[in-house]
Amino acid sequence: MNINRFIDHTLLKPFASHEQLKALCDEAKQYEFASVCVNPCHAAFAAKELAGTNVKTCCVVGFPFGTHLPEIKLAEAKAALRDGAQELDMVISVGHLLEGDEAYVEHEVQLLADACHEAGALLKVIIETCYLEETHIAAMCRIVEKTGADFIKTSTGYGTRGALPKDIELFKKYLKKPAKMKASGGIRTAEDAKRYIEMGCERLGTSNGAAIMQGMQASADY
Repeated sequence: MNINRFIDHTLLKPFASHEQLKALCDEAKQYEFASVCVNPCHAAFAAKELAGTNVKTCCVVGFPFGTHLPEIKLAEAKAALRDGAQELDMVISVGHLLEGDEAYVEHEVQLLADACHEAGALLKVIIETCYLEETHIAAMCRIVEKTGADFIKTSTGYGTRGALPKDIELFKKYLKKPAKMKASGGIRTAEDAKRYIEMGCERLGTSNGAAIMQGMQASADY
């Protein structure tokens, strides 16, 4: 199992320095991870560091709370794509979803899915499963399918918890089309990674990618 090709190597701390980001990119190149995931203000830096490699530049949008207006998320997405991002991980407006306003969430996801696909990029939709009931997760699976978004993703890492296997089981229960799944938050060991991959996840979000590849326990979270 090539765990490395499933990992989105992540550094989303607000005080991340260029030195830390360069180290992140160097690790990603060393282990040939799927992507490096950074905040949009660092998209151009990461894209330059990763140029000529198979490691993608990924940026978060509407992070970490998802409370940006849809047009602000769209502007942020377009700026990140302009600066070299090849994948975007957007945070939905969880509050609108919890209130039952699925149309609002579908609209914002559709805006970003269209922008990403026009640019040849992938969109991963972060739904923050820690706040959701099964009915909400079912609704988000429908929205991800309807909008053509590429992935449904569990967590930001800033909620009350990260991914749990039960989240992935619910994704598998309600996804009817081949949308892909990403688990994130709390993935610290090779055993964690293998479990989610065996469940069908095609990406894993973690700040512990190097430690996972070394087969070590890590205590950091993102």
